[in-house]
Amino acid sequence: MIELEGVPELIDPVMVAAFEGWNDAGDAASTAVAHLDREWKGEVFAALDAEDYYDFQVNRPTVWMDAGVRKITWPTTRLSVVRVGGDKPRDLVLVRGIEPSMRWRSFCNELLGFAHELGVELVVILGALLGDTPHTRPVPISGTTSDPDLARRMDLEETKYEGPTGIVGVLQEACTHAGVPAVSLWAAVPHYVSQPPNPKATLALLNRLEDLIDVRIPLGELPEDARAWQVGVDQLAAEDSEVAEYVQSLEEARDTAELPEASGEAIAREFERYLRRRDGGGPSAGGHATDGGEAGPFLRDNPSGRTKPPKPPKPSGADDEGSSESSEE
Repeated sequence: MIELEGVPELIDPVMVAAFEGWNDAGDAASTAVAHLDREWKGEVFAALDAEDYYDFQVNRPTVWMDAGVRKITWPTTRLSVVRVGGDKPRDLVLVRGIEPSMRWRSFCNELLGFAHELGVELVVILGALLGDTPHTRPVPISGTTSDPDLARRMDLEETKYEGPTGIVGVLQEACTHAGVPAVSLWAAVPHYVSQPPNPKATLALLNRLEDLIDVRIPLGELPEDARAWQVGVDQLAAEDSEVAEYVQSLEEARDTAELPEASGEAIAREFERYLRRRDGGGPSAGGHATDGGEAGPFLRDNPSGRTKPPKPPKPSGADDEGSSESSEE
């Protein structure tokens, strides 16, 4: 029996979930949920029993000191709630954890129990996969659902994927069978620069989530971090002629594939999205934290400045475990 005595009655709640591990290339998805929790000061109200779902030899607990006293933090999945202010306030139930090692069906049933008790109207699960996408172009975000009606209403793809799946796919199907509307948003992360963090992919996921659930998400330093990340990868690619040639081939393939999409209808949709973000002006409790409220233009072209680039990871080969061939797409 789930008891939620400390949680107030929620307003139009949406559950947003992400899990570290197989479905979290570049830590993009889990970082997105962590960002929401940090920006809106989420309050944890529940944590799943770690012993039920995790192999501690795979996900080990950590020891830390608190005022001279040793304490242990166990790997688990935690739920927090945040309230988004504005003209139409609503609540988000944030689920952040690690992909479980065992008992996936029980794990999903427990999360759905919370969703039912809290009156959740929609579950959005964030994921990230490795793919053949250039770091110099906007991050591809795909939205999928198993519900044909939801796909039509929210302009999503009806998932047709067959093959190995992770907890994202299992939870989405569990929601479908339980009659809870569920959507998965996937970011494609360049496989040649797969090491976390990837703030550009995190930013793209948050932008798509903002459109999907009609809230204004404060982005903080994410746009600047994304620009700096791209500058750093640009520098690495410029130092290796083979990598530079490979990136150029990905750019050409991407541009050719997207050429048919440059229709009047697609441009109109993008312009409407830009206007929605501008509406309301500067940052607020639930507002955008970028100039003009638009993050996309900063990422569409290679930045020319050298603004605080982090030490970027070295390019690496594709990792089969999170590749697009093993994704939900």
